[in-house]
Amino acid sequence: MKLTVFSRILIVLVVAVGAFFLVRQFLPKETSGPSTSTEESTRPEEPAKEESAKVTPSKGFAFTPPAPVNGTLKGIVELGASGFNSFIVRVDAEKNWKLEKAEFGASLVYENMATEGDIRAGLKEYIRGMLDFGVSPKQIHFMVSSSAIESPAVPKIRAGLKSLGYVVNVVNAEQEGIYALKATLPKAYEGNAFIVDIGSGNTKVAWLAGGTPKSVETFGSKYFQKGASDEDVYREVSSVAAQVPPAQRTVCFMIGGAPFDMAKTHRNGKERYTALKAPGDYDQTAQKAKAGATIYQALKDKTGCDTFVFDWDANFTIGFLLSI
Repeated sequence: MKLTVFSRILIVLVVAVGAFFLVRQFLPKETSGPSTSTEESTRPEEPAKEESAKVTPSKGFAFTPPAPVNGTLKGIVELGASGFNSFIVRVDAEKNWKLEKAEFGASLVYENMATEGDIRAGLKEYIRGMLDFGVSPKQIHFMVSSSAIESPAVPKIRAGLKSLGYVVNVVNAEQEGIYALKATLPKAYEGNAFIVDIGSGNTKVAWLAGGTPKSVETFGSKYFQKGASDEDVYREVSSVAAQVPPAQRTVCFMIGGAPFDMAKTHRNGKERYTALKAPGDYDQTAQKAKAGATIYQALKDKTGCDTFVFDWDANFTIGFLLSI
């Protein structure tokens, strides 16, 4: 029997549909959930976005020195080249101390030094402020730092204080370092720490050697005014730092103008101690800031100490009070 064209087309469609359902029965069934192509499953993770440069975060320094018990108020005045720095502390029999009042760069005397009478009047006014705070006249002391001894104003002021019955103590750089050690190094850290006082005129590095104070002087943070290069200062400071016994390089307590400028940029409230960041994390645009960072870097590199702490209360003149 001869098939029509329509019949042939119909037969082809029936065969095709049957073949489709037969093949589908033997194909693997899809699992539920979203499909993942081979490309997606083998694609490497996208690289993390590049972070902006960060400075080393400062770590805290959790230490609280013992407070004085039944302490006595004592005052010390440092005669600087352009003014007075004064400190009133409470000290007990165990030499524990607490800063009660501090004043920096103040002086009625320096501003009104026309005659000897003006000097005496200004000194009396200055001393009266300490007396009003509760300091006994016998507990008020005066000191000239090694960097201010050549100031033309100092001899006149020393004479004025002598006429009032006060003795002005003069100290050299080595003594300053020892006094700084007494005031700055906590008893709890005497066996594993050292101290550094970075001043404008000089830097003092001090530690206890077998219980005996040891102090060495080197360049201050204004060494550039004397024509010294960064490289020369780095080498000399490194030489001084190498003298610190290895066992006493765990912590470095710092005082002085250069570390003060660093610490004030990230002090946490009114904390007594501020752990400093790495030297390179501080702005070094100004010459003095760069010089201070150079000294700090040499100390850090040579000693291997990774904990440098600025003490907001200590001062070498307070160490003098603790020694008398």
